[in-house]
Amino acid sequence: MSSNPSYLWNPPPVMSLPVQGSTQRLPINRLFFVGRNYHAHAVEMGKPVDKSVERPFYFTKAPQTLVQSGATVAYPPGTANYHFEMELVLAIGKPGFRVKAEDAHELIYGYAPGLDMTRRDLQLVARDKGRPWDLGKDVEESSVCGEIVPRPGQVIERGEIALSVNGESKQQSDVDKLIWNLREIIADLSQFYHLQPGDLIYTGTPEGVGAVLPGDRIEGHVAGVGRVALTVGPAA
Repeated sequence: MSSNPSYLWNPPPVMSLPVQGSTQRLPINRLFFVGRNYHAHAVEMGKPVDKSVERPFYFTKAPQTLVQSGATVAYPPGTANYHFEMELVLAIGKPGFRVKAEDAHELIYGYAPGLDMTRRDLQLVARDKGRPWDLGKDVEESSVCGEIVPRPGQVIERGEIALSVNGESKQQSDVDKLIWNLREIIADLSQFYHLQPGDLIYTGTPEGVGAVLPGDRIEGHVAGVGRVALTVGPAA
């Protein structure tokens, strides 16, 4: 008798990303996103953050929402306000649970530039009604990521993060403006999850988020990490 399981239909493929300087790809486990992690963005969303009395909050997306930089994706159904959010993405390379901030660097494998594409109108309706954000955030082809740059054990503390649409600058800030820095994010998230290799953490977006339309070309970069690009296609 075969030891291989038999499925009614083919299971989803393993999602993965290219790794700079390697022929091997990084298999993806989970996608975590930090909400409102730049002060100016929190203000533009109407929800200022007081770090002295708050802690980070998170949402997740299915790994199947991941698309590689350079793709063309359909304008999603159910929205008239599809937004870009430029982010530094952190790739976990070692298991960790209840990690101290001073030890958080040990879990880092590398980094990538990424986009958290969002059905903003649906997100805000859900937020204002106290409902989950899934319809606004967990959107097909909405987690865009460039190649992974290996920097094991290294913590990025500063560097420009910027985005343009059709060549026009929309977002420009610096990673040093993160409300919760990378060590704090890893330490806090590991209080709730057993972090595993292949987990990606989208660390938050700066101010300047806005809507795109079919035909728009989005380009972003994080200094010292790389570039990410996306073309918005016709409506699905």
